[in-house]
Amino acid sequence: MFPREYRGVAFAVGLFLVVQLGALALVPEFTESGYQPVEDPQDPTNSLVYIVAIVVMTGLMLAAFRYEFDWAIRLLIVGVSAWLSWYVFSAFTSPLLAAIPAVAVAVGLLVHPEWYVIDAAGALMGAGAAGLFGISFGILPALVLLGFLAVYDAISVYGTEHMLSLAEGVMDLNIPVVLVIPLSLSYSLLEDDFEDANDVHEEDAEGDGNETADEGDAPANEDDGGDAPAEGNERDAFFIGLGDAVIPAVMVASAATFSPAAALSVPFLELNLPALFAMGGTLVGLLFLLRWVMKGRAHAGLPLLNGGAIGGYLLGSLVAGVSLVEALGLPIAF
Repeated sequence: MFPREYRGVAFAVGLFLVVQLGALALVPEFTESGYQPVEDPQDPTNSLVYIVAIVVMTGLMLAAFRYEFDWAIRLLIVGVSAWLSWYVFSAFTSPLLAAIPAVAVAVGLLVHPEWYVIDAAGALMGAGAAGLFGISFGILPALVLLGFLAVYDAISVYGTEHMLSLAEGVMDLNIPVVLVIPLSLSYSLLEDDFEDANDVHEEDAEGDGNETADEGDAPANEDDGGDAPAEGNERDAFFIGLGDAVIPAVMVASAATFSPAAALSVPFLELNLPALFAMGGTLVGLLFLLRWVMKGRAHAGLPLLNGGAIGGYLLGSLVAGVSLVEALGLPIAF
C-alpha cells in the first residue's frame, strides 16, 4: 500500500472507533432515558424481526432504484439521519434543544453533502443505532443477529450480488449509507462521477476489478485489482457501508450492557472486558478487510467484522471469568 492508503486505513479505523466509543457512551444514557424499544431484550425473536426488516428494506430500496424513486430513498435516509441524531443529542441535552443540531444534520445532507458531512452524519447515526440496538438485544439475540447478517452479506455479495446492485444505486445519492474514506486532501465527493464504478457485475464476472462498494464494504474508484494502483490511476477514495460499522458495534454495546463481567472503570463509557475485546476483534477484522479492499475487489464486510466481534467477545468473556454458557447468553439450568 502507498502512504496515502495507510492514511485512509487509519481514517477508517478512526471512524469505526468513533461509532463504537460513541455507542458505549450512549448506552447508560439511553438506558436511563428509557429508550429501550423492546420489553424483553433477551428474546431471540427480537433479532428475527430486525432481520426480516432488513431484508424487506433491501427489497424496497432495490425496487425504488429500478422504478426511479431515488429521491424517496434520499429523503428517507436524511430523515432517519435526523431522527437518530436527535437520539444522540437528546442523551446530553433537552429534547427540544436536541432538535436544533438534528435538523442541522438533515439540512447539511440536503444542501452540501460533501464527504465530511456524510461521515459526520454517519458517525452520529452509527453510534445512535448501535447504542439503541445494543440495549435492545441481549447477548443471545445479538449473536443471532450478527451470525445471520454475516451469512446474508456473504450470499448477497458473492452469490445473488444484489447488494452490489444496491451499492450502485446509493453511490450517486450522497447519503450516509456509506462512510467515505478520502485518500487525497483535494478529494470531493460532489465532484466524483464514479466512472470507475460502472457495470459492477460484468467487471466482477470478468475479474477486472473496478468494483463499487456493497452495503457492507468495498471501494468505488478502484485500480486494476493488483496490489498497487497503476501509475496515474490512483484512487482518491474508497467506501465502507455504514452497516459494517454499526452491526459489530451492536455486539460491543450489548456486551457492555448485558455481560455479567465486571465493569471497567473508564470515564464516560460503559465498558467491560468482553466489550473491549469485541472492539478489538472488530478492528482486526477491519484491517484484514481493508487489505482486500485495497487490492481493488468488492468484498462482503460482515463475515470478517462480525466474526471478529463475536470471537473477541467470547475471548474477552473467558478472560473475564465468564463461563461459555453465560457468554453465549444461554439459560443456566439448576
